[in-house]
Amino acid sequence: MAITAAQVKELRERTGVGMMECKKALEAANGDIEKAIDEMRKSGLAKAAKKAGRTAAEGAVVIAEQGQEIAIVEVNCETDFVGRDASFLAFAKQVADNALAHKTQEVKELLATTAGATTLDEVRAGLVAKIGENINVRRCVLITAVDQVGSYLHNDKIGVVVSLTGGDANLARDIAMHIAASKPEVINPDEVDAEKIAREKEIFMAQAAESGKPADIVEKMVEGKIKKFLNDVSLVGQAFIKNPDITVGALLKQHNAKVTHFTRFEVGEGIEKQEVDFRTEVMAQVKGTA
Repeated sequence: MAITAAQVKELRERTGVGMMECKKALEAANGDIEKAIDEMRKSGLAKAAKKAGRTAAEGAVVIAEQGQEIAIVEVNCETDFVGRDASFLAFAKQVADNALAHKTQEVKELLATTAGATTLDEVRAGLVAKIGENINVRRCVLITAVDQVGSYLHNDKIGVVVSLTGGDANLARDIAMHIAASKPEVINPDEVDAEKIAREKEIFMAQAAESGKPADIVEKMVEGKIKKFLNDVSLVGQAFIKNPDITVGALLKQHNAKVTHFTRFEVGEGIEKQEVDFRTEVMAQVKGTA
């Protein structure tokens, strides 16, 4: 039978599940909304939708490599305990593998790719139903390098991928490790946003003015601080973590190499975490309201 838009809308409002899933469920139930809801509950879709609004700031960063291509993804869950779960990590790995295989870094497209007979989004929903936590794929970056790609993963929580022209695999990995530890914002100082430099200069000017030194001396002090600031936030200006006597820029020059791109993911960065009262959370689950 034909499924109407009104039926899809009602089912979506009652379950919180996406429109396409609602339409499929109604078709399978011959338009019977109550039957569709029962089937969705059995499959875990309704439960997954209910969890979708909960903050997921834990999880894992996963990297997949093949030849000159490399993908990095962040997959989130609600607790660090689930972030170490074998099923969760297997799903995160599948996401990274699919990003590489399907050459996509768009999360929506990525979730629509298949893992066996089901889509990644269907696998995700099933995992939510099984584990009982909100799980989502937050972001993905895909890199194709001209010469070298490198990566570094720290405890599944911080991941870095980098591409170079020149150099070798060892250098690429060293640079990735450095980025993981030192968190540069850009590759070169001239890439720092002009507004950000202006804000820093205003702060430095106010600090230097309090010294009571002449204006020309203050200007030189500020110039020195701006130079140090630019080196601190740019990859090539930072002291190399494995040998602080040289900068990353000097290291690259020694190898006749340049960094063309880097991506650094840290689990949960930028997500505002909710403070949850553990006792209240447990009692809510006991009462069946969580």
